[in-house]
Amino acid sequence: MNTISVNGNTVQPSKILCVGRNYRAHIEELGNEIPDSMVVFNKPNSAISSTLYSDINNQPLHYESELAFTVKEGKLDAVGFGLDLTKRALQSTLKAKGLPWERAKAFDGAALFSAFVTLPKDIEDLSLQLNVDGEQRQAGGISLMIYTPVQIIRELESFTTLEDGDIIMTGTPAGVGEIKAGQGFEGEVLLAGKTLVSATWIAVASA
Repeated sequence: MNTISVNGNTVQPSKILCVGRNYRAHIEELGNEIPDSMVVFNKPNSAISSTLYSDINNQPLHYESELAFTVKEGKLDAVGFGLDLTKRALQSTLKAKGLPWERAKAFDGAALFSAFVTLPKDIEDLSLQLNVDGEQRQAGGISLMIYTPVQIIRELESFTTLEDGDIIMTGTPAGVGEIKAGQGFEGEVLLAGKTLVSATWIAVASA
C-alpha cells in the first residue's frame, strides 16, 4: 500500500475521492457544462506516487492542481497540495462515448501529494498556487469553489464510508495543461496568502 505523510505520521489511504468540475473557470476552459449535482470519481491507493511523469505508455499527461484533505473520524483532518494527473485525450474519447473516466484518471501514478498538515480553523482562507518553471499556472481557493470542502464531505458520507486516512481532492482551478519532461513544478497551499505547506517535483518521461 502506498503512503502519505499526515502531521508527520505515515498513513495508508484506502482511496482517493475526487470532485470534478468544482471551479467555474476550469469548467469553461474545457468546454464542459456546469453539472446539476456534484461530480465524484475515485482513484485507488495504487494511484499515489512520488514521481511526476510527463507521459504513461507514450500517452501525454495533463496536470490539475488541487486542495486535498485527509479524513479522520469522519471529519476533515489535514490539508495538503495535490496533483491530479489526467490522460486528457483518452478522457475526451471516453466522455464522448458516455463511458466512465477511470482509465484516464485512476491509473498508477495519477496522484501526487505534498505532506499534509493540521487543518486551520479558518479553512475558507485556504487557497493553492502552482508554478511551472517559475511561472504561475494555477491559483484558486475555497472562495471560488462551487462546493466547499464541508459540503463535499457531507455529500460523500451520504453514499460511501470514509475511512481514516482517505484523501479528498476538491477540484482544480483554471490553467491546467500538458506536462513536459524536465519541467519543474512547485505547488503551495496558502492560508490567507502565507505558505502553509509546499512540494516540488521535476517531471520525467516514463520508461
